[in-house]
Amino acid sequence: MREFQLKLNETQKIRLDKALQQIQALSSKNNSSAFASVIVADTIPVNHEDGVLKGHGTSDLDGEVVATLCGVVERVNKLVYVRTLRARYKPEIGDIVVGRVIEIVPKRWRIEINFSQDAVLMLSSMNMPDGIQRRRTAVDELNMRSIFEENDVICAEVRGFQHDGSLHLQARSQKYGKLERGQLLTIPPYLVKRRKQHFHHLEQYGIDLILGCNGFIWVGEHVEVRDAMVEDQENKPDQLIKMSDRNLMSIEEQEQTYTPLETRKVICRIANAVRVVSSLGFNLTVEQIMDIVEMSISPNIEIHEMLGAEFYVQIAEREVERRSSAGKRK
Repeated sequence: MREFQLKLNETQKIRLDKALQQIQALSSKNNSSAFASVIVADTIPVNHEDGVLKGHGTSDLDGEVVATLCGVVERVNKLVYVRTLRARYKPEIGDIVVGRVIEIVPKRWRIEINFSQDAVLMLSSMNMPDGIQRRRTAVDELNMRSIFEENDVICAEVRGFQHDGSLHLQARSQKYGKLERGQLLTIPPYLVKRRKQHFHHLEQYGIDLILGCNGFIWVGEHVEVRDAMVEDQENKPDQLIKMSDRNLMSIEEQEQTYTPLETRKVICRIANAVRVVSSLGFNLTVEQIMDIVEMSISPNIEIHEMLGAEFYVQIAEREVERRSSAGKRK
């Protein structure tokens, strides 16, 4: 569990310590040896007859496989390795990442993604605003700032590694691109597990939730994703009219494009749920986030009260109940 500062009274401190101890006991009971927590010099139980391959964080000592790092033992087929906790993000090809633009250089953007080096998004690795597949020209290069500018938050996919060790990103799908009207949260990357789906549309709240593998979490107003080429063909006759009227919009019309107050409140509530899960050190899942949000709405808990000591204790106790019931079903 992560260490966090909360103003707990004696009763809350006892309840929280008890809940965390029970969670740790349940985790060690339910986890197999292949997913056990180890420290340096701990022996990793393996079946040598299976021809085990020793991976990162393991070593051979007197015929036994021992850990050389603190972390969690994981197994992929015959490969056994130790995944360290609280380490910097270690990217893999295909990861969904959320990042922030920090610099614009010729034909590329430099993106901060919580990695040891900045990632690179090439101009040729993303869809153009007009949606047409064509060669990038000098005019496109001059207009790069109209697509992404410094401090913009974007979503992209890891395409590969460059010769200098930096990451190469791509954003050729309509689901990637600039993120607006929301909050960017930073949590430890090890709390976000790689899954088939990292984009979540919370329909009942009208919110988009993106769980970046790099530990950057985006909570924002839902945006409809449409094919830019189809949309361009449909709206082509009206484009000149829209461009001429854009500068004539009244203040009232511009205010209608802003995020409504209720949506902003929901964004803050979901963001606080992510903060609670991260502070307690639980793996981040959309089911757990929604459970915490519903738990805060039903007794009419204020948004700021979700970061209070009592709510943290209640979430820890609820997690104990959930894991206990899950263990009984097995």
